Amino acid sequence: MTRAAAATGRADAIPAASVLAVAGLAREARIAAGPGVATIQAGGNPARLRSQLEGFKPDGLRAVVSFGIAGGLDPARQPGDIVIGTDLNADRRFPTDPDLVRRLSERLSGLPGHVVAGGLAGSDVAIMTVADKAALHARTGALAVDMESHVAAAFAARHALPFAAIRVVCDPAGRALPAFAASALTPEGEPDLRAVLGALLRGRARIGELIRLGRDSSAAFAALARCRARLGPGLGLL
Repeated sequence: MTRAAAATGRADAIPAASVLAVAGLAREARIAAGPGVATIQAGGNPARLRSQLEGFKPDGLRAVVSFGIAGGLDPARQPGDIVIGTDLNADRRFPTDPDLVRRLSERLSGLPGHVVAGGLAGSDVAIMTVADKAALHARTGALAVDMESHVAAAFAARHALPFAAIRVVCDPAGRALPAFAASALTPEGEPDLRAVLGALLRGRARIGELIRLGRDSSAAFAALARCRARLGPGLGLL
């Protein structure tokens, strides 16, 4: 199942007994893709993701999984730590399916690094600063935050589908995201190199920030790929 086919919302685009992996970035969707998995991503844009899912027919789906990287909220969580969501806190609280959480925890146990189960937060805007991360953690108790899980959870709830989330910490709670990061993606969910170079030229980004962000991203995506390899067909949930 290709990302393009999944995003059309056609009933015949989803094979029977599939898991829908909802991602923010094209790279996340490519990692998630495989037998028994349909993928959808909207370039880190929650409004666009909602619009895509409104036309997405759930025929053939068995579960919905939010899959990708996330910003750390819990100071104990480091780049590459894997968070299996036990609930999702946004404008309302969404539970995750206990059976899916159990299966994911069993499948991912023993991976290098830390695998923890805990709450996630969803946000329509990027949480960039250390102060905003601390405030969101204090308000929700969530371990990490992303911009797709709450949209995926709402879609699953509308269609009475089990929901789960696998998110890997990228930027830790004690590290702010550089200001340019919020606009450094193309609508297709790929890195916008022109935007990054422009930020450097205009002094909105520093080489040191790029190096740190690159290291954090590499750790997060390496851990996400290890998760995917361990989970197997259908993300281990079928």
